[in-house]
Amino acid sequence: VSEPPQDPPQEEMVRVSVLGDCLKAINNAEKRGKRQVLVRPCSKVIVKFLQVMQRHGYIGEFEIIDDHRAGKIVIQLLGRLNKCGVISPRYDMPINELEAWQRNLLPSRQFGYVVITSSAGIMDHEEARR
Repeated sequence: VSEPPQDPPQEEMVRVSVLGDCLKAINNAEKRGKRQVLVRPCSKVIVKFLQVMQRHGYIGEFEIIDDHRAGKIVIQLLGRLNKCGVISPRYDMPINELEAWQRNLLPSRQFGYVVITSSAGIMDHEEARR
């Protein structure tokens, strides 16, 4: 008796950067002109990052939905965001190189923020300089 042919094993896609996926979803929704966006999974890093964005007025309120899994976040968009992204891999950066990173990443000196993670938490470049 011959056996039916076996399918080759399926390779699962893995999430490399949860924060990267979140910011990409926000960016895409903002470009499409959406008023809100659903982001999943939820993590502490994402929540802290969103709090920094909210503090500077780039996004409105966000609500964390606990579904007893990885969680979801519904973010209200204000239409003020030009672009947000993540630098991957995360680089070690001494505080004296912060100025050079700003010059490379931001469109001008007047606006935009570089959000950095440090041992003191997640903050923008102005807070980090203080």
